[in-house]
Amino acid sequence: MLKRLIPLILALLALPAQALADGLQDMSDGERDAFRAEVRAYLLDNPEVLMEAIAVLEQRKQEQQANNDSALLVALSDEIFNDGYSYVGGNPDGDITLVEFLDYRCGYCRKAHDEVHELIESDGNIRLVIKEFPILGEQSVLSARLAVATLHKSGPEAYRRLGDFLMTFNGSITAQNVGAILENLGIEAAPVVAYMDDPAVSGQIGAVHGLAEKLAITGTPTFAIGAELLRGYLPLENMREVVAYYRNQQQ
Repeated sequence: MLKRLIPLILALLALPAQALADGLQDMSDGERDAFRAEVRAYLLDNPEVLMEAIAVLEQRKQEQQANNDSALLVALSDEIFNDGYSYVGGNPDGDITLVEFLDYRCGYCRKAHDEVHELIESDGNIRLVIKEFPILGEQSVLSARLAVATLHKSGPEAYRRLGDFLMTFNGSITAQNVGAILENLGIEAAPVVAYMDDPAVSGQIGAVHGLAEKLAITGTPTFAIGAELLRGYLPLENMREVVAYYRNQQQ
């Protein structure tokens, strides 16, 4: 009986959930119990079928996520790529824009930092946009406030120097030492420190959090490029491949 039912079992497993439920409703109680028993026996004898089904399900979820991401990137393009307040580095006139949502206390952001720098420097034609997205606690928020205040008060070059420092600093960031950190980097501390709690700083960080929520971004680093969100750390060579892909798409 099992061999006779296997094609039926596989066909039913391939159906959408509602169609499968409807098919079971059409059976008598005895047929339904027999069917369930045969399915269970088959899966216990062939557990690899479950792994195959899980793999297919995961692939479908990833494809759906990619489609959703692509639609959101189009709909929210200005907020993502041209918000008017985030740091813009690399080549401001580059043919590819790479956006990074980062947290200075994030280990994977730190791992990606030098590789992103190498990508930007070696390519020479990438526009880099940094979104301050502190999600790992009080020191993350303080670091982001310090960075945004520095960008507003001391400009992009000072912001870049501070960002490089924050990505490698293993100590604590506190209200008591931010002034000394700035002075050691050659950045005038007083105007930046006084500005850290300004509504403009809070507003910028809040806007990025709001954008991240729309994009269902829950971790760092997350990169936006072309019509794609890259969620998590990506090695340098893989990033180069993504850049090459979207550059070819423009031709």
